[in-house]
Amino acid sequence: MSYLALKHLHVTCVVISGLGFTLRGWWMLSGSPLLRARLTRVVPHVVDTLLLGSALIMAWQSGQYPFAQGWLTAKLCGLVVYILCGTMALKRGKTPRQRLLFLILALAAFAYIVGVALTRNPLLYAR
Repeated sequence: MSYLALKHLHVTCVVISGLGFTLRGWWMLSGSPLLRARLTRVVPHVVDTLLLGSALIMAWQSGQYPFAQGWLTAKLCGLVVYILCGTMALKRGKTPRQRLLFLILALAAFAYIVGVALTRNPLLYAR
């Protein structure tokens, strides 16, 4: 698969993943039973696996790696924060207020990751 095709797959998965997480966050806040539906539990794992897989292949093809490229390191750190906050928001938060706080933090981490990807700068300003 060409680098350009992988990039399109990656960006598409980013959009689907972000929208899906936001929707699941809305369902969590509203107490919707859709949050526990089988499809709701399976699709995010498929999309996120494609997202991570395409990222790893693009890194390999381009020769750019986290801990060698600052912006990729920042994206990786942002991803860890996003996953931890997302888990607290959708599953592990004890109170609705705590879940809302972690949902906001997860969405902020997601926005940071996208911003770093667009600017290729961990400080989010264009060079």
